Amino acid sequence: MTNRAMMNGATTNGAEIARRVRRARMSGCATVEFRAEHCFGPRLRLRLYELGNGLRVWMLVDRSAPVISYQTWYRVGSRHENARKTGLAHLLEHLMFHGTKHFAYGEFDRLMEQAGAEVNAATWTDWTYYYASLPASGLELAVSLEADRMRHLVLEEETLQAEKEVVQNERRDRISDDVEGMAAETLYKTSFRRHPYGRPTIGWMRDIRRLNLDDCQAFYRTYYAPNNAAVVLVGDFDEGDALRLVRRHYGAYHPASLPEESVRPESPPRKPRHTRQTWPTPTEKALIGYRAPAIGTPEHAALVVLHEILLGGPSSRAQQTLVEERELLSELRGSVTPFRDPGMYEIWASARPSSSVAAAIRELDAIFARVQDHGVSDDELEIAKNQIELGFLSELEPCGGKAEQIGFYDAVLGAGNYVFQQLEDYQRVTREQVREVARKVIAQTSRTIVHVIPAAA
Repeated sequence: MTNRAMMNGATTNGAEIARRVRRARMSGCATVEFRAEHCFGPRLRLRLYELGNGLRVWMLVDRSAPVISYQTWYRVGSRHENARKTGLAHLLEHLMFHGTKHFAYGEFDRLMEQAGAEVNAATWTDWTYYYASLPASGLELAVSLEADRMRHLVLEEETLQAEKEVVQNERRDRISDDVEGMAAETLYKTSFRRHPYGRPTIGWMRDIRRLNLDDCQAFYRTYYAPNNAAVVLVGDFDEGDALRLVRRHYGAYHPASLPEESVRPESPPRKPRHTRQTWPTPTEKALIGYRAPAIGTPEHAALVVLHEILLGGPSSRAQQTLVEERELLSELRGSVTPFRDPGMYEIWASARPSSSVAAAIRELDAIFARVQDHGVSDDELEIAKNQIELGFLSELEPCGGKAEQIGFYDAVLGAGNYVFQQLEDYQRVTREQVREVARKVIAQTSRTIVHVIPAAA
C-alpha cells in the first residue's frame, strides 16, 4: 500500500516533517518519529507518526473543504471491564465531557461550540472514541482540549451520580423499554457465557448503580494514556504545524502500565440455544445469532459478502422469498459484527400478523441450505461486491468518515491503513469462499435464537 514514488516525489515527506518537529525546542516533550506512509485512494496520503510516549498519530491532508476531523481512539471498551463492574467504559465516556484541572464543567462544550464544532463520542466492545468536526481554524483548540482531558479529568461524586442517572435512563430507553434492545442483550448473554462480549456495553443495571469514584478513577488512570490511544487528523491543515501542536500538548504525558489482557476467544455453542421471551410486541419476532469470524480475516470478508447476497436489500434471496413473495415477514435484516475476537452474525425477523417466525426460520434454513449445497452465482457475487464497495466508499467521502475508519482499524487491528485493505479483502472473495463460510458459520447445531412472543397472546 505504500507508494514510494509519491513519497520520493513529494516536496516534504513524512520523515522530513518529523525531523523538523524534533528540532523544535519543546521542553519536556516526547520525541516524534515518522513510521509509515500509505496511499489513501488515488490522490491522498496517510501518514503515521509516533511520539516517544507511545501516542500514535495518523494524519491525512485533504484540502477539498476548509474543515477538519479530529478524533481520539482509545483501545479500551467493555471487554476490558471487570465482570462485576460492567458499564464502566461507557460511563467514563460520559464523564469525559465534564471538567478538568484547567477547564470547568461546561467549558469544553462552550469553547467547541463557539468554534463551530460538532462533538460526540461512542463506546463499544473493543474501543472508545471521541470526535470533533470543525472548521480548520479550530485545530489548535481541538488539540489542546482533547489532550487536556486525556490526563487531567476531574472526577467528583456529584458529577458521577448525575451521569449514573443519565446512563440508567439511557439503558431503560434503549433496552428495558425496547424489544429489539432486550432481544440483542439476551442473544449475546445466551451465546457468550465466558467471553465479555456476552455482557452489554451499557452495563447491567445493578452494576451501573454500584460503580463508584474509585472504579472510575482507576479505569481512567489505566486506559486513558498516550500509549493506549491514537489521534487521527483528517482535513485541511499543515502537517508540520499540526504535528508540532500534538507534540506540544501530548508530549509531556507519561505512558501507563497497561494490564495484560487475559480474554480469549470463545468457541461456538456445541448445541442450539433457544430462549422464548414474552414481551409487549404486536407480532412474533426472532433474533438469530451465528458465531461470526473476527474482523480482518478472509472468513469475515466472505461472511459479509454472503450476508449481502442473502439479506442485503430488497433483491437479495431471503428478502425476495420471505418478505416479497411469501409475505411471512414484515421486516428482515442482519449484520456481521466487526469485533476483534469472533463475534456474531445477527438476523432480525419480524413476522406478519398472520404468520409465525417458526415458519420463516424454516424457509430461511432452506435458503441457507441451497447456498451450502450449490453456492452462489457469478452475478450475485459481483452485485454484492459492488454494493459493498459503494457503501464503503460513501462512508469515506466526508473527513469524519475517513477519520473514523482509520481510527477504528487502528484500535481493533492496530493498523489504521487497513481501510483499503478491507475493501480489497471483499473484492478477493470467491464463490467457493462464500459457500465454505456458509457451511462453517450457518450451522443450526450452534446457533442461538431469541424467540419473542407477543405479551397479548
